[in-house]
Amino acid sequence: MTTDLLSDMLVRLKNASLAKHSFTLIPYSELNLAVIKVLKKEGYVLDYEEGNFEKFPCYLKVFLRYHGWWIKKPFFSTIKRISKPGQRIFSGYRELKKNIGPLKYDQGIAILSTSLGVMSHFKAQQLKKGGEILCYVE
Repeated sequence: MTTDLLSDMLVRLKNASLAKHSFTLIPYSELNLAVIKVLKKEGYVLDYEEGNFEKFPCYLKVFLRYHGWWIKKPFFSTIKRISKPGQRIFSGYRELKKNIGPLKYDQGIAILSTSLGVMSHFKAQQLKKGGEILCYVE
């Protein structure tokens, strides 16, 4: 049993996209659902379904997005967990680009957990909210 469900979800997304699967099943949690909603809003995944499937109760079914229709190239090249259970990483909205290197060059998004909920770093900067940096997607 995995204790860190967010890391498990990120690895499942990465492995499924590298294997060119059309969807993957992810264990349900409120944090996983919130991160999937942000990824859908930013265009990294096509859609998701929540509910009970025949063999897998309490899972999220996430449909992956690819570049091209003939040769499937994964839509995200890097998906990385930043804040881990043993070492939490917090940042203010002004220091986000300094704490995550590729954000300096406007590549990818960081997903944060703020007092207003889980959101991308773009929305956090607009609302002037900092928080825990959950992951980085490029």
